Amino acid sequence: MNIFRNSLLVVICLSFFSCNKETTEQKVSEGIISNISLERVEPPNWFIGFKDTSLQLLVKEDNIGAATPKITYNGVSITKVNKAKSPNYLFIDLEISTTTKPGKFDISFNYDDGSKKTHTYELKLREKSAESYEGFDNSDAIYLITPDRFTNADESNDRLPNLKDQSLDRTDGYKRHGGDLQGIINGVDYISDLGFTAVWPTPVLTNDMPQGSYHGYAITDYYQVDPRFGTLEDYKNLSKKLKDKGMKLIMDQVANHCGLEHWWMKDLPFNDWVNDQKNYEDYIDNWTYKVTKFSNHRRTTNQDLYASKSDRKGNNEGWFVEGMPDLNQRNPFLAKYIIQNSIWWIETLGLGGIRQDTYPYPDKDFMSDWAGAIMKEYPNFSIVGEEWSYNPLLVGYWQKGSKNKDGYESNLKSTMDFPMQKAIIEGVNENETWGTGLVKIYEALANDFSYATPEDIMIFLDNHDEGRMFTALNEDATKAKMALSYMLMLPRIPQIYYGTEFLMDDTSNHGDHGLIRTDFPGGWKGDKINAFTGVGLSSEKKEMQSFVKTILNYRKNSEAIIHGKTLHFAPLDGVYMLFRISENETVVHIINKNNQPITVDLGRFKEVGLDGKTLNNIVTGEDFIWNNTLELTQKGSLIFSTKI
Repeated sequence: MNIFRNSLLVVICLSFFSCNKETTEQKVSEGIISNISLERVEPPNWFIGFKDTSLQLLVKEDNIGAATPKITYNGVSITKVNKAKSPNYLFIDLEISTTTKPGKFDISFNYDDGSKKTHTYELKLREKSAESYEGFDNSDAIYLITPDRFTNADESNDRLPNLKDQSLDRTDGYKRHGGDLQGIINGVDYISDLGFTAVWPTPVLTNDMPQGSYHGYAITDYYQVDPRFGTLEDYKNLSKKLKDKGMKLIMDQVANHCGLEHWWMKDLPFNDWVNDQKNYEDYIDNWTYKVTKFSNHRRTTNQDLYASKSDRKGNNEGWFVEGMPDLNQRNPFLAKYIIQNSIWWIETLGLGGIRQDTYPYPDKDFMSDWAGAIMKEYPNFSIVGEEWSYNPLLVGYWQKGSKNKDGYESNLKSTMDFPMQKAIIEGVNENETWGTGLVKIYEALANDFSYATPEDIMIFLDNHDEGRMFTALNEDATKAKMALSYMLMLPRIPQIYYGTEFLMDDTSNHGDHGLIRTDFPGGWKGDKINAFTGVGLSSEKKEMQSFVKTILNYRKNSEAIIHGKTLHFAPLDGVYMLFRISENETVVHIINKNNQPITVDLGRFKEVGLDGKTLNNIVTGEDFIWNNTLELTQKGSLIFSTKI
């Protein structure tokens, strides 16, 4: 009886599935089945009202290359359908009329056998005008955060079963620690109170790599927030919280490379989507892959008048590491994809800026096109590019408006001031001689002729790659005050790495990336030290926190620091003075490296026009009358202002 029942059940089930299959096949043959979700359509949505009215959709789906797409929506037309080498892609060129209304419409993909698939696409209304997107400038102060190491506000997303990296260990600097976007949101009040006006988190897009995924620079999905950091809504909420505080969100983007586990690496659309692709595709077949073209890191080949073609290719077409495939921006479809991705994120998050990683490594003509396309749509926007060079000529080459001998125009507003960073650390640390000490800082600032607009250069003392400033300065808080206060007085856009405001260090292994990116104390349940509240912080750390807060909040409203001209005098007897001068205010910054009291003859600075004026120490509040001499009683830094 049981056997009979089971047999009958099998017959019924087989009959059901047979009928169901037949019905399905019949519907497909009749073209009835349509609303089947496609694997990918990117960008996932778009916006109306751009100056560039073209849009290119990347469509990924099994055998989609055999389909013919069709759209019926007022103001939207297909201008070209581009097939890829892989049959599983289409690149659809659209034209969006300036009169197109926001809304949803279907894109049907029709096959020769009469079947079709349909995808619903949406054109959204832009939330604000292009001109109202204001980028960062030298009135801002930027707080750089490694999100995994700042605050863990949501423990439920720390380890997710569908992602490859299952590490979660706060004792290991190279494992995930659990910080997230909600943690940054929770910290915005603290950051704002310190006087910062912008936040730059390192990348938070999906990084589904088997190890080291916490740092974010091996992106595996350019349109998805890594769920261990949160959701797209969390990212939007961070932007909103910052805007409510009058602050800006800067997005860290990576055009040079992706992560080896990026979804397209299993099925690349074209033969030239990534550099060294043939060698990589052989690996897919037989698992014997080894990178044959690592970057030679000869970034100077971008400017070198005598560089060989092979050396240039070695820099621009080599892989960073085995886990980061080098993207080939010379492929026009990939180039369009990257540009549209940046614009999509600007619109979706209401960004106040972009930081572009490893700027000299991608194809430089593409990078000019990329920056130009963004600035065309957002004329008041800001982009900063990372050129990790201590040569100001190389850094200046990448800035918009530079008179480059090869005629290259980058369209890039800002670059990062590695030369000045190095000079400040060395100049503060070294003994005073003819060619060492403060003269290094003085001469580094004298190199500002290398930049088209020095005030648009971003200055910093440490970041997520460089060793912690406090350790670099031999854990000397006085030196740290000299360096930080000087940096904040410069005609620059200042950036401070999280924790630097209270002397976080990497002393046990200076320069180790895992240690540089130490957890922010107080960001995890059970932390005995809480830098947000000051609980457990040493008096030295609290004092530095207060010092930074005072200067940053003064700086926000200082006409001289933000808009004033710059004047400095060569260091003499271990004393270096910098002046920022506007019509209604003069700010004086003094570095004194003498361990013994010294009298400074103020007659040397007569051209500044401060004789007889009362100046106020912006940190202590004490007044000082500028007369013949100034007694400096101890080593350190001073900031005076004529604004009482």
